[in-house]
Amino acid sequence: MKTPYKNIYNVLKLNRFIVLAVVVSALLSSTFSVWMVFNTNQKALNSAFAINTDGSIIPLKLVTQKENFRVEALAHLELFHNYFYNIDASNYERNLEKALWLGNSSVDNLYRQKKADGVYNRLLQYSLVQEVLSIDSKISENNGTYSFTTTTIFEINRGSIIDTYELVSTGNLIMVDRNFPNNPHGLLITNYFENTLKKLNDES
Repeated sequence: MKTPYKNIYNVLKLNRFIVLAVVVSALLSSTFSVWMVFNTNQKALNSAFAINTDGSIIPLKLVTQKENFRVEALAHLELFHNYFYNIDASNYERNLEKALWLGNSSVDNLYRQKKADGVYNRLLQYSLVQEVLSIDSKISENNGTYSFTTTTIFEINRGSIIDTYELVSTGNLIMVDRNFPNNPHGLLITNYFENTLKKLNDES
């Protein structure tokens, strides 16, 4: 006698096939998703983005860690020497405050020594203008320790007299947490020392 229903075994077989197909599809989909996330993450780690002047996004390849460190170190040293030595009666407090964020106690001690010696009082008393003309830094590495030698050329304008000086300073650099805008490069100057100060010329 014929029945209107399908054989129960055929139904179960079909259901099992459907379940297996769904499981395999889900597994393949999950694997593909994980691979896509990993691949996107790898690409993100090897690229950065900058905003152009017209607002467009420009993809940039990240340089190696050492190359990136050297670029930021040079920028950090230039920023510090500009703040610390490019001063006049109107900006010295603001500039020195910014400079102190870029170095440790060795910079603060030098600042206090200069203050005790009356350097900044003379700046105010005689309305001196100390202007940095050039900053040239050399960075070296020894067993993971970074040291620098910076030659700063600056002039002191005394009104009728302009004296030009060459200052050679040394120190070390260590990495710290970035602090915007106080320490944007995430570096700190340690063991800072003014080695030599030489007058180059005296113009009337």
